[in-house]
Amino acid sequence: MASEEQCSAPPRWRSISLTHVEYPAGDLTGQVLACMSLLPIAILVGFVTLIVFKRELHTISFFGGLIMNEGLNWLLKHILQEPRPCGGGHSSVTTEYGMPSSHSQFIWFFVVYFFLFLYLRMHQTNNARCVELLWRHILSIILLAVALSISYSRVYLLYHTWSQVIYGGVAGMVMGVVWFFITQEVLTPLFPKIAAWPISEFFLVRDTSLIPNILWFEYTVTRSEARNRQRKLGTKLQ
Repeated sequence: MASEEQCSAPPRWRSISLTHVEYPAGDLTGQVLACMSLLPIAILVGFVTLIVFKRELHTISFFGGLIMNEGLNWLLKHILQEPRPCGGGHSSVTTEYGMPSSHSQFIWFFVVYFFLFLYLRMHQTNNARCVELLWRHILSIILLAVALSISYSRVYLLYHTWSQVIYGGVAGMVMGVVWFFITQEVLTPLFPKIAAWPISEFFLVRDTSLIPNILWFEYTVTRSEARNRQRKLGTKLQ
């Protein structure tokens, strides 16, 4: 129980503003766009989950690129020090500076890197089927729509100006391209050595860079192993 003195002179409380996205009351479009602007947090949670359960070096490198991209955004904001639009009037923002938009820079880094990964890393094999190519195109269109929606949400909700969103997007795209080719040309040749380190073996860190389609590989290997175990189990029961 709190004492009477504590209740009579309450402390000054502050909310954790990580997900405190504001939108105009009664504006359904603003509410939807506010929810869309939370997707970068979901993406980060997804990356952490993948790293914990998959422990794949390329995924770790992708995540590292996202973190460095956020670091660059913080640095640019404090160098340029351009304020957010005055019309916003938001009660809680992570920083008073708006150039460039961190949401825009984050999502365009993610989308451009993912595009390159989808079409260059998971390259088309000789026996690639039309269905495989179709889902890549559909996924690309969905990601593009998501990136455009998040970028637009920052202007609609008066967190950023159009120039702040555009420059953030350009910075994210450039960082995405640069980091992808650093990963492919510099880091990927080192992955087999890193995976062989004792600490990597202890934490079951693996390198799948030589497997063109990891989803298909894991599916076929898992299905084959399950069938073999099922046959062995059936033999023991006879």
